Amino acid sequence: MSVITISRQYGSLGNEIAARTCEILGYRLFDRTLMAHLASRIGLSEDEVVDYSESNYKAPTILNQLISLLTTPPGETPAVTQSSTWQRGTTGAQIRVVEKVNEARGVLIVSQTIRAASQVGNVVIVGRAGQAVLQQTSDVLHVRIEAPLDVRVRRVQELENLSLQDAQKRITVRDKDSGRYVKHFYNADWSDPTRYHLVINTGKWDVEAAAKLIVDAVGLLKA
Repeated sequence: MSVITISRQYGSLGNEIAARTCEILGYRLFDRTLMAHLASRIGLSEDEVVDYSESNYKAPTILNQLISLLTTPPGETPAVTQSSTWQRGTTGAQIRVVEKVNEARGVLIVSQTIRAASQVGNVVIVGRAGQAVLQQTSDVLHVRIEAPLDVRVRRVQELENLSLQDAQKRITVRDKDSGRYVKHFYNADWSDPTRYHLVINTGKWDVEAAAKLIVDAVGLLKA
């Protein structure tokens, strides 16, 4: 029962590759629904699960939050930020509730849920510093998805209907946010290729080819 973590540059098609990999392998994608399902394994109710990660904050929000956290003097209370939880409404449906959550607490919940998912197996974890949380865990394939900047800018322009300048700015900020998130909370270099089994350049490979490379790598991991 393998686990795949996918770290990706913004605009590198990492989310699309993760989804296709799940389809081929029959794995589950690590998302809020799965986190809620795994809540009991870490001693939480579904309502207490917080999905605090670099992925669910649009720049520059998380950058400002991390700057605040990094500049908090020793001994003082860390910044409290808005985050979102998923709770059951009166109809039984999951609803998003924004509340104030200590950043460290939110990251702890995410990392604990990632570890719980790794024990279940057959899951693909996108972002959320999964490669750092499970760096020393066996039977985990760590994948990095990248692409040349000009390729990513063109994609973001097309997908998000942005100008060249706005696309470049969004990519720069989002990548910086992700790198600072991993560095601050896990003291790891987000872009260090030695932390990954496989680094894929989607300037050379499309989504289907990249997913098949990951599938093949999973087979080698199990061998």
